[in-house]
Amino acid sequence: MTLTNSEKIIRDKGVNKMAFVSSGYNPDKPMENRISDIGPRKYDEFYPEVIKNNKGKWLYHDILEPGILVHVAESGDKIYTIRCGGARLMSTSLINEICDIADKHCDGHLRFTTRNNIEFMVDSEDKVKPLKEDLESRKFAGGSYKFPIGGTGAGITNIVHTQGWIHCHTPATDASGPVKAAMDVLFDDFKSMRLPAHLRVSLACCLNMCGAVHCSDIAILGYHRKPPLLDHEYLDKLCEIPLAIAACPTAAIKPSKVEFKGQEVKSVAVKDDRCMFCGNCYTMCPSMPLADKEGDGIVIMAGGKVSNRISAPKFSKVVVAFLPNEAPRWPQTTTVIKNMVDAYASNANKYERLGEWAERIGWERFFDICELDFTHHLIDDFRDPAYYTWRQTTNFKF
Repeated sequence: MTLTNSEKIIRDKGVNKMAFVSSGYNPDKPMENRISDIGPRKYDEFYPEVIKNNKGKWLYHDILEPGILVHVAESGDKIYTIRCGGARLMSTSLINEICDIADKHCDGHLRFTTRNNIEFMVDSEDKVKPLKEDLESRKFAGGSYKFPIGGTGAGITNIVHTQGWIHCHTPATDASGPVKAAMDVLFDDFKSMRLPAHLRVSLACCLNMCGAVHCSDIAILGYHRKPPLLDHEYLDKLCEIPLAIAACPTAAIKPSKVEFKGQEVKSVAVKDDRCMFCGNCYTMCPSMPLADKEGDGIVIMAGGKVSNRISAPKFSKVVVAFLPNEAPRWPQTTTVIKNMVDAYASNANKYERLGEWAERIGWERFFDICELDFTHHLIDDFRDPAYYTWRQTTNFKF
């Protein structure tokens, strides 16, 4: 029998055949025939050439007009970027169109921002105008822009949001729906830079907040107001009761035996005043649904920020305790947001974020100017432990 090179190496070194023969691994040359494309490719393979050549050597950037930026490197090289509004959920046909634009104008390069914007990058100024004209010429059948240019500087960029009704199992509101409705009323501020500073809007469709709306200038938060329903008939059949009990962060669930159709069945009981409507129990047990047409709705928060500029980072504060879900256009929600943005644009000082403006004039005056009603639900009496233990500045002191 003729041995392969790998088998000879294994024989000569006295190594267990089964360890290497099937993979063809050569212990003397560990990198030989190695499969290295498992997972994502190395990030710098996707850089435009001008970025690859000047990585870490950029001097400054400037906003030439809303949505169009230029970055200048120490070498004198420049890269021009056109930012377009995108969406968190896209069809494959739209993604293919985006790729076609990148192939046509940008040598196949593009990037997505963390707020779902699309950025097309070119290496010379004479390529900017044809790219801009191409983007503005592409419209949907209804006449709206496929690739609206904007979202830079002292304006509103894209709204980052969570899953909503299309995918998540615990939402109290939709995500894509309110975001589309809100961006429609804020579209002029996406395409301009009239605001005192940039303004970030976020949406999370439930209190679990995978959208991190606790630190946004304006936050749209889905909110449940009723504890979970209990389907006693199937609860013990579909769920592991101990897991459902352990999933509750406030210990609001306890085991219980319930009379159902003349039979005693194992189930759970919920202490309503301890429930925080998080939906963790429903995650573990599909017989404890939380969604409710009348109980679910939207909370509006304002004044948060992550930036350490001028003042320390801030938590958002509740400014509207509840608004109903009014699909498909959410008129009350969008009216409140539009009023807040217009009031901020007219009254805040240059470079002042929305929360800084509210603190300067006083929250009482903020409610008056934004035409918001103050209720007892908005009294902020929670301070410990979050406000005292969270490091609110990057200037740590030891």
